[in-house]
Amino acid sequence: MANNINQRITWDKLSRRPLQIFTLVKGERNFLILIATLFIVCAFVTPFPHVAMWVGFAIAGYSAIANDSIQTLGTFIASNSQRKWWILWLYMGLIFVATMLYSWLVYDGDVSYQRLSSKGFDEAPTSFSFLQLAAPIFLLLLTRLRMPVSTTFLILSAFATTSDAILSVLSKSMVGYLIAFFAALLVWFAVARFTKNLFKGKPASWWLPVQWVTSGALWFTWLSQDAANIAIFLPRSLSVEQFIAFTGYIFLGLGLLFYLKGDKIQSVVSEKAGIADIRAATIVDFIYALLLFYFKTLSTIPMSTTWVFLGLLAGRELAISISKKRKKKKYRSTKRTMRMIGKDLLYALIGLLVAVILALSINAQVRAEVFDALF
Repeated sequence: MANNINQRITWDKLSRRPLQIFTLVKGERNFLILIATLFIVCAFVTPFPHVAMWVGFAIAGYSAIANDSIQTLGTFIASNSQRKWWILWLYMGLIFVATMLYSWLVYDGDVSYQRLSSKGFDEAPTSFSFLQLAAPIFLLLLTRLRMPVSTTFLILSAFATTSDAILSVLSKSMVGYLIAFFAALLVWFAVARFTKNLFKGKPASWWLPVQWVTSGALWFTWLSQDAANIAIFLPRSLSVEQFIAFTGYIFLGLGLLFYLKGDKIQSVVSEKAGIADIRAATIVDFIYALLLFYFKTLSTIPMSTTWVFLGLLAGRELAISISKKRKKKKYRSTKRTMRMIGKDLLYALIGLLVAVILALSINAQVRAEVFDALF
């Protein structure tokens, strides 16, 4: 009798699976149509470099900002969810324009703050492969699945001309994750007693301008690192018309992102403990800005800011979990926190794997260097 019941339950679950998949596909129908259309467009424009570079930039522009928004804009959106979206957009959008204008003027038309001047990325592409144009589409898909993957690995690796360039980015990013992780552990352990009293009740009015200034500084620092992921498709020195097209498109894309309140990837930030509190968000942004500024001055080699941010959130979550557990307060278990950290790291590794596959598939020289090193 029990076996029959178990078999019936199992069969019911299996019979419902096709329906669940159909419901999921139906709910994402418009998005899947968009993805299919983008793949077709990329295939069509690949033989035309001057058109292809703008198509690749257009797709990368929104997909990179949408995925990486969890790092810089995620805490800002979460802690200002009650405010009108267009106010947040204008604030961050104007900082973006000013940041890009500064780089364009100072570095002779380069909007990447010389992140693309390092060996392996210094030459603008004169032709494109289908996979290079499709790389940001894969990023869109992974973003839709709420995966905080590295834009730097997924897009820049597709344009790397040497395996050393990829390894340099990878090593700098790994070091960034570890430094951010231990920095967050130390900071949150150190300020745990202080924030216990500081975070009680409604935030004081002065927290709002402090958070906005901190978030703006972080946004500027992040852009000076990650603008390279978007500019990789374009000439290393932009003309006036190209600069206007570059900044105008991203500015409007930011508006859409704020209108959607970060879209689905926002859940990576929203699920973290107390991050909607403007005080916690300010501390996260401040530490992150300091870390990015350090790595910005360390070298011009591009790095994955996503990995730094995930390390920061992981260290913070673990420190909070251990502190609460010691005080015997009701809080998510350390085991559950470790699962959350592991999930974010797994998703980042999936993005890294996709990036490596794309790089090996696109560039014969990189493929030969890797195979020679392995065999």
